[in-house]
Amino acid sequence: MQHFQQLLEENILPFWINQMQDHEHGGFYGRIDGNNQLHAQANKGSVLNARILWTFSAAYRLLKNPVYLAVAQRAFDYITAHFIDETYGGIYWELDYQGRPVNTKKQTYAQGFALYGFSEFYRATGNEQALELAKQFFFLLEKCHDDALGGYLEAYTRDWQAIEDVRLSDKDANEKKTMNTHLHVLEPYTNLLRIWKDERLIQAQRRLIGLFTDHIVNSQTHHLDLFFDEEWNLKSSAVSYGHDIEASWLLFEAAETLDDPQLLEKIKSLSLQIADAADEGLQTDGSMIYEKDGDHADRDRHWWVQAESVVGNLYAYRNSGNLKYKENAEQALQYIENQLLDKENGEWHWSRKADGSLNRIDDKAGFWKCPYHNGRMCMEIIEHFKS
Repeated sequence: MQHFQQLLEENILPFWINQMQDHEHGGFYGRIDGNNQLHAQANKGSVLNARILWTFSAAYRLLKNPVYLAVAQRAFDYITAHFIDETYGGIYWELDYQGRPVNTKKQTYAQGFALYGFSEFYRATGNEQALELAKQFFFLLEKCHDDALGGYLEAYTRDWQAIEDVRLSDKDANEKKTMNTHLHVLEPYTNLLRIWKDERLIQAQRRLIGLFTDHIVNSQTHHLDLFFDEEWNLKSSAVSYGHDIEASWLLFEAAETLDDPQLLEKIKSLSLQIADAADEGLQTDGSMIYEKDGDHADRDRHWWVQAESVVGNLYAYRNSGNLKYKENAEQALQYIENQLLDKENGEWHWSRKADGSLNRIDDKAGFWKCPYHNGRMCMEIIEHFKS
C-alpha cells in the first residue's frame, strides 16, 4: 500500500499540479505532448477536466493533503464556470484555451464523467452545490435512456436533439449504443449511490447491471461486446482487453452498492469470468495488449490498460483466492514501473509499441490522457487492499 501511495504522490499527482495548471486562462492546459512539450493554446476537453476533478477529490478524501483540495476546487470552479451549458444543461464537449465553447455537442459519456467528478468532490468536501449538480446530472443522464429498447444513447446536439455523428473519437464506430458509454455511466452511478440512496438511482443501477449481463457481456466468450445499434444488434467483432479487465471490477463494485447478496454473488462469478477473458491479452512480460479483432491483434501496451490490469486482477484475487490473479497484478505493476513510468518528467508515457519502443506520438496529457486510470489504480489499492 505504501508503494502505491508513493507512486501516486511522487510520480502522478505532482505532474498535474506543477505542469498542467493554466494560471493565465484558468483551469488546466489542454495538452502536453509525448515529448513533454506544453501546448498552451490547445483546446480543453470536458473528459480531461472531469477526470482531474475526480482524481484530486479522491486524493484529498483519502490523503487529506490541502494541495489536492486546492486542485480539486480549481477543477470544480472551472467546470462550473465554463463547461456547464447554462441554457440547455449538461456539459460541452470542448472549449478553446480561453474557455469558450468550440464543440457544444452533448456526449453521454462526458455527462457521466461530470457526475463522477461532482459526486467525488462532494464525498471529499461535503460541498452541497456538488451534490446538487451530481443529482442534476443523474436526471439528465436518465433523459438519455432509451425507455423503449433499453440502454443509453450516445450523443446529442447542444439542445439535446438527435445528432448524426455520435462517436466519442475517430476510431469508434458510429453506433447508437456502446459498451464504453454504459461502463462510464455505471461507474458514476456507483459513486453517487455512496452518498445518495435514492430509489430512482437504485433502480437505474439495477437496470444498468442487467444491460451488461443481458447484452454487453458476450455469453459465450465473456468478453465485452463493443458497439450496438438501437435494438442491441451487435455491430462489431473486436475485443478490448483493457475494457474487459476494467469492467470486471467496476461491475463488481456496482453490485456492492446494492443491498442484494444474491445479485452480488452472481456478479462476483461473472466478474471472474470477465477477468479470465481479459487475461487472454496478457503477455509473458506481464503486460496486457490493447485489443484484438479477428486474426489481427493491436499489441501496443497502453498505459491505462496496464493500470486496469493491476486493479482488475487484484479484485479477482480477492474474490477467488486464486494466486494467479495476484501474480498477474504484480507482473503488470512491474511492467508499468520498468516500461511506462517517466521517472524524469513525471507521469506515465502513453504506451510502448508492439516492438517495445516508446510511443512519443501520443500525448503525455490531453483529451484522453488524464490522471484517472493510473491515479485510481493507486487509490483503489490504498483504500481497499490494505496489505
